[in-house]
Amino acid sequence: MPTFKVDGMTCGGCVRGVTNAIQRVDPQSTVHVDLATKTVEVDSTLPSAQIVAAIKGAGFDVSE
Repeated sequence: MPTFKVDGMTCGGCVRGVTNAIQRVDPQSTVHVDLATKTVEVDSTLPSAQIVAAIKGAGFDVSE
């Protein structure tokens, strides 16, 4: 499962925003967010680039 570092997540609303953004592009994905480490682990068949684009589209800075 790819793991992404997402800067700017500070609360549960951010977690929901990131999770919803990923699940909009892949409704079958499983998303695990660790707010303390600001990491997002995604179980998805999508290429990482599409997941990164979805997170960026939600307004967050992201890196792999």
